[in-house]
Amino acid sequence: MPSSSTVAEARRALGQRLREIRKDSGLTARALAARAGWHESKCSRIEHGRTPPSDADIRAWTLHCGAQDQITDLIATARTVEGMYIEWRRMERAGLKRVQESVAPLFERTRRFRVYQSWVIPGLLQTSAYTSAVLGTVATLRDVPGDVEDAVSVRMERQRVLHSGDHRFAMLIEEWVLRTVIGNAEVMAGQLGHLIAVASLPSVSLGIIPMGVSRGAGWPVESFTMYDDDQVNVELVSAHLTVTQPREVKEYGRAFAELSAIAVYGAAARTLITAAIDSLG
Repeated sequence: MPSSSTVAEARRALGQRLREIRKDSGLTARALAARAGWHESKCSRIEHGRTPPSDADIRAWTLHCGAQDQITDLIATARTVEGMYIEWRRMERAGLKRVQESVAPLFERTRRFRVYQSWVIPGLLQTSAYTSAVLGTVATLRDVPGDVEDAVSVRMERQRVLHSGDHRFAMLIEEWVLRTVIGNAEVMAGQLGHLIAVASLPSVSLGIIPMGVSRGAGWPVESFTMYDDDQVNVELVSAHLTVTQPREVKEYGRAFAELSAIAVYGAAARTLITAAIDSLG
């Protein structure tokens, strides 16, 4: 699980990578600093992870080291390091409504959503009662402002993306999520019935990964959402991890493809959902 030490390690790894680029170019740290117009200690601070490099720093570094082909990847890595770990408590300090509102621009500009859920029903497919139960638990456990009703309203409004524009949604859910009672049996029955209905939307592809299926490469992992090929948001117990480094985004893409391959769709998926409803009695 990411922590402050994880971020420090990532900064040092980026610094080591920049150091290797500098050494490959044949420049000393002092020579590079002179060419870039920096104080001679700046290169050392960056290479040891004590000072995070700005986009401009990376552009200058790669320019003087003849490694401009690495600019895009290095900048993406640096941004990921600085934005990779945001504690849930800090996000939720201003209330759950603010958290829900903060992702609206991302949802609007994304065209292809890929969602894998190993914990709960994906937010875009939730009923208001189910969302209320989920966020109510979050508010209690994390001691955040109790604006659950407002937060639920924002999330329900966000679901209009399912019906507008050219958005496409590939949703994968572990079968045990269908069997996990959130709220109570009535809430779950309504949620599962809604899941069957929303799966019929032209924009939605719903896959259920059956319990007992031979996993192969598709091991259960942390819940995550891919926004086009630009960003992945990962849900952890204590934090929200944002991934933008292209190579890491591709890894999540491969994981999603592997999980998709063992999921069932259409009538087979509906059978699993119906069985979960029947198990509620």
